[in-house]
Amino acid sequence: MTEPASMSRRRLLRALPLGVLAVGCGDTDSGFLGLMDRVNGRIEQRLFRPSVLAPQLPPGSETPDDQFPAYKIGSAFPVASASWRLSVGGLVERPRVFSLEDLMRLPRTDIRVRHHCVEGWSAVASWHGVKLRELASVVGASPKARSVEFHSFETDADDASEHYWSAWDGESAMHPQTLIAYGRNGSPLPPAYGGPARLYGAVKLGYKNVKWLDRLIFTPESRGGYWESRGYEWFAGV
Repeated sequence: MTEPASMSRRRLLRALPLGVLAVGCGDTDSGFLGLMDRVNGRIEQRLFRPSVLAPQLPPGSETPDDQFPAYKIGSAFPVASASWRLSVGGLVERPRVFSLEDLMRLPRTDIRVRHHCVEGWSAVASWHGVKLRELASVVGASPKARSVEFHSFETDADDASEHYWSAWDGESAMHPQTLIAYGRNGSPLPPAYGGPARLYGAVKLGYKNVKWLDRLIFTPESRGGYWESRGYEWFAGV
C-alpha cells in the first residue's frame, strides 16, 4: 500500500538532521536561524502537494470544547465591535471590505479535520466558511501574489501597539481546505476561537491559523509574523 503523502512528509522531516530543523528564539530573518528557517521552508515547500487533502473525519469526531485549548496573546479574548469588517487588499484588482453577511453570501465550505498544535497536542472541530481561493477570485488577486498576510485585531497584552499576524505561502493559502471560517461545530464562530472570522487551514500548524481577522493583504512575497519573529518556523506545514 502506498504511504499517504502527509505521512511520508512527516517521516522525512523527522529523519532530517537536527541542525536543519533547528529553530530557536530570536530573529529568524538573519544569521544562522534565518538560514535554517529558509532551508527548512524550502524543504517543506518541495514536499507540499496542493492537491492532497487532509482526511475528513466522520460526524461525532469533534473534541469537547473543554479539551480543545483556546489561546490568546492579549489579557482577554478579543470581542469584535459592531462595525467589524474584513479588509482585503494588496495585489488585487478590486480591493474590498467584507461584512460578515458578505462572507456568508459566498459559497460555503465545511471541513471536519484534525487540528495540530506546535506544542504536540491535536484536536478535532468542524469549521465552515468561505474558501480563501474563492475570496481571492472575488477581489481579483494577481498571479504575482506569492504570499498572503493575515492580520488580527488582537493585540499583545504587554504592548498594545503590536497585533497578531502571520503570512502564508501562496500555494498553502489557495489550498482547497483553507478557509476564512465564520462557524465552528455548526454555530457562529465564538470569540474564544477567533470570531467573527478567522483563518483556518488543514495544512498548517495552529499558530499559523490567525484568529480575529480584520485584514488580508496579497503580497509578492513575505516573511515574518508574531510568533515567527520570536523563533517559530515560518512555513509550519502539517
